Amino acid sequence: MPLIIIIVSLIALKYFEIGSFFTNMSWWWIAGLMAVAFIWFEFLERMLGLDKRKAHEELEKIKKERVKKTFDKHKRPGR
Repeated sequence: MPLIIIIVSLIALKYFEIGSFFTNMSWWWIAGLMAVAFIWFEFLERMLGLDKRKAHEELEKIKKERVKKTFDKHKRPGR
């Protein structure tokens, strides 16, 4: 995600010509970062298992909330 924020920021700085560095910077640098982001999200993240790990953590969180909600519902008042 930080890579996407950097790319969007660079696009905005380049497009609005903020600062001499960004005005003179080639669009190829931004396109190169986009290619790196594409490769990361499409191939490397899958190879490292990061996409499945995030999905697994979300499922575990939902499961724990469901169990807690079920046990809280079945508690008797006054106990």
